[in-house]
Amino acid sequence: MSPENMNESGGVMVTKLNDLMNWSRLSSLWPLSFGIACCAIEMMGAMASTYDLERYGVFPRPSARQADVIIIAGTVTFKMAERIKRLYEQMPEPKYVISMGSCSNCGGPYWQHGYHVVKGVDRIIPVDVYVQGCPPRPEALIGAILELHKKIASEQIVGKAETV
Repeated sequence: MSPENMNESGGVMVTKLNDLMNWSRLSSLWPLSFGIACCAIEMMGAMASTYDLERYGVFPRPSARQADVIIIAGTVTFKMAERIKRLYEQMPEPKYVISMGSCSNCGGPYWQHGYHVVKGVDRIIPVDVYVQGCPPRPEALIGAILELHKKIASEQIVGKAETV
């Protein structure tokens, strides 16, 4: 086979294993379908046909053991906090968290007048991307997914130094 015909017949592609793994992970994000309050309606709207998050590889899963992203959408109460932590711990590694809306980011308008609201989900689990707004638009959630894509693309999985 001549070098001129090699590109036409398929050829070989050379890449780093980290780049291939990151590409496959960011091309298939599976969020846990978990909505707490009004922001969940906007999350559902982003997954509906108008905005279609599936074109970004986002496919909601009903089980934490199948999910690699959890989108916290709504007001987090202390009663719900332990359940969120349990769901987060059930997720396999690598796992990511998107905090969606003012209530999950910082308690929203409720934490000042209520004893039951957590002042941000980041006090319970680590958050990777914050989505602002009350309630945030579906476009903002799509922007957060794209930010998460950037974060995943820059990670190093293979050859990572192990800590003891």
